[in-house]
Amino acid sequence: SAELRASCATPTTPNEEMNGAGNLMDFLDEPFPDVGTYEDFHTIDWLREKSRDTDRHRKITSKSKESMWELIKSLLDAWSGWVVMLLIGLLSGTLAGVIDLAVDWMTDLKEGVCLSAFWYSHEQCCWTSNETTFDDRDKCPQWQTWAELMTGHAEGGGAYVLNYFLYVLWALLFSFLAVSLVRVFAPYACGSGIPEIKTILSGFIIRGYLGKWTLLIKTVTLVLAVSSGLSLGKEGPLVHVACCCGNLFCSLFSKYSKNEGKRREVLSAAAAAGVSVAFGAPIGGVLFSLEEVSYYFPLKTLWRSFFAALVAAFTLRAINPFGNSRLVLFYVEYHTPWYMAELVPFILLGVFGGLWGTLFIRANIAWCRRRKTTQLGKYPVLEVIAVTAITAVLAFPNPYTRRSTSELISELFNDCGALESSQLCDYVNNPNMSRPVDDIPDRPAGPGVYNALWQLALALVFKIVITIFTFGMKIPSGLFIPSMAVGAIAGRIVGIAVEQMAYHHHDWIIFKNWCRPGADCVTPGLYAMVGAAACLGGVTRMTVSLVVIMFELTGGLEYIVPLMAAAVTSKWVADAFGKEGIYESHIQLNGYPYLDVRDEFTHRTLATDVMRPRRNDPPLAVLTQDSTTVEDAEALIKDTDYSGFPVVVSRESERLIGFVQRRDLTLAIKTARQKQDGVVSSSMVYFTEDAQQLPASDPQPLKLRRILNLSPFTVTDHTPMETVVDIFRKLGLRQCLVTRSGRLLGIITKKDVLRHMAQMMNQDPESIMFN
Repeated sequence: SAELRASCATPTTPNEEMNGAGNLMDFLDEPFPDVGTYEDFHTIDWLREKSRDTDRHRKITSKSKESMWELIKSLLDAWSGWVVMLLIGLLSGTLAGVIDLAVDWMTDLKEGVCLSAFWYSHEQCCWTSNETTFDDRDKCPQWQTWAELMTGHAEGGGAYVLNYFLYVLWALLFSFLAVSLVRVFAPYACGSGIPEIKTILSGFIIRGYLGKWTLLIKTVTLVLAVSSGLSLGKEGPLVHVACCCGNLFCSLFSKYSKNEGKRREVLSAAAAAGVSVAFGAPIGGVLFSLEEVSYYFPLKTLWRSFFAALVAAFTLRAINPFGNSRLVLFYVEYHTPWYMAELVPFILLGVFGGLWGTLFIRANIAWCRRRKTTQLGKYPVLEVIAVTAITAVLAFPNPYTRRSTSELISELFNDCGALESSQLCDYVNNPNMSRPVDDIPDRPAGPGVYNALWQLALALVFKIVITIFTFGMKIPSGLFIPSMAVGAIAGRIVGIAVEQMAYHHHDWIIFKNWCRPGADCVTPGLYAMVGAAACLGGVTRMTVSLVVIMFELTGGLEYIVPLMAAAVTSKWVADAFGKEGIYESHIQLNGYPYLDVRDEFTHRTLATDVMRPRRNDPPLAVLTQDSTTVEDAEALIKDTDYSGFPVVVSRESERLIGFVQRRDLTLAIKTARQKQDGVVSSSMVYFTEDAQQLPASDPQPLKLRRILNLSPFTVTDHTPMETVVDIFRKLGLRQCLVTRSGRLLGIITKKDVLRHMAQMMNQDPESIMFN
């Protein structure tokens, strides 16, 4: 037992034996369960987690020299990181493949059903058919629309109305199921999940956010939400799903389950795997995790992210959900060069992306704030149903908004080859032109193209407006695909305009050098690609990872420069109106304690201006090293809600000894009262190495040196706040003590720092809610 071990360890003096202190004094030298864990909605202490991991590592290394079995255990421990990555890659790849297949099938279910096998989507149904011709590849007898199935008529007004009605009905059913499941089983499964994951990776604790229920419900409701035809994507939620997988596998290894800092390294890599399967872009995923999501990203995590993203992409490729043996959704095959003069429209698209990003963030945040502060937030199910109804009713008449957003983007990215049958490719062909298959010269637009342009313009307005109201509802909703759709539509319209100008005015000075009549100069699909990148960049403010994701997504390696130009322009334009991207804005809206690495702090305040207690506040709650009783400590815990207490020599001298966490103190007293005889309310609490000699009549003392942090981070009262902010940011502190020549003056917590920064930016400091 602990007492026996303790009594062997401490030689007892006759005097101590009188009151039996010797064998009970060191009762706490054995760590008790839960010490060093954190409360919900608190911030972790990165320094402490790091030093605990170093201690664990040292212990394992020294033990591994003792026996063969310990050596094998140490090797297993070293390998556990790679095993976790392998498991995360396999599970997130599998889930992504299943989600893709299910979304495909359920999206088509709104329009009709496959008679030969009802689990086939429209495309698969007509692949297996022998009666399909190349021109009518979408029509085959096995696939029937609902009207055809019920009335026997495929065409006509009645059939159209029936199809319309059933389309809306299915959409409402899917979204109602999604929002109900989220509400009942996993409230954390709503939204995109990236703002919360950024906050969690910066060291915040939200219990249950990455739990098993959240994983299960998010996967199911994501399929329902995307299939309902709402203006949302599955990319952000897939990052959340992958992080849930990471958290799930962390609990299998004590190395990760018991150390919050190590767990965050795994979650960073899981986020990379999530983007890797969402876009089929493994390298883009690693860069996304590094640039956008992670807070602490050591080199080791970079390699592990790379491995996790590789395994995830490999798994997805094995499932092959798109049936084209490619990972990417929007594979493009054009290889026409672009010309310097085209940089002008590309940069204009970048400006459009930046403006749309700013508009979207402001409007969406204003709407979400309304939802939080008014009655609207009390009826999440009704809101989802209403938005779905409006979306479905407005989307059905327009062929470009009726289909799933990914298919729309795919069509907008496509170049018009000789075999394309879409309306966008209805050009007037020159009858005596010899037709090489690959390189079709620029042609005048036919009536189909002009018709398509009208429909696209309407689709653009519709998407811009509806996305503002959709993002942030109580269902899983990603933002990547809708933003890309807005950009792709705008880009395709610009591309066709430039193409027609080049065709009709090839003698103009700007076209003269590079566009001869009968040559294929302008690729409208490329403009769609650049527009998509610009809009996504305007909303999320990504740059490097965005460009890499875009060219991995489309396979268009020649177009890195136009993509870079558009991404940088859109970031500059959007940053001119406000530094925060959509995720940072949502973090601010929810009041999470997130210290952004990119924020500049330029004000000339000192630590003494920010620390508490302030002038009129009650004095700082402290413990003394050898004159506090158990009762005093319990009273302090009961009367305050601070997350820890400084320990001083005495109340007169106020010289600082260390810092003790509230949770550890509570657990220590509770455990001691249960397991240790003689600890009563009047027992003394000691934080010193050796206790004073007590008379035999005194109650049993309680020694808590074990839980005392002897090296708390301190700054002097004249340290500039700029430095303090930097310390908090780079070391990931929870709190920092303020001293003057060894005397304790006050304390600065992460929350104080955030509130001070908000105040300096003329924002409401009370908006930062959590510890």
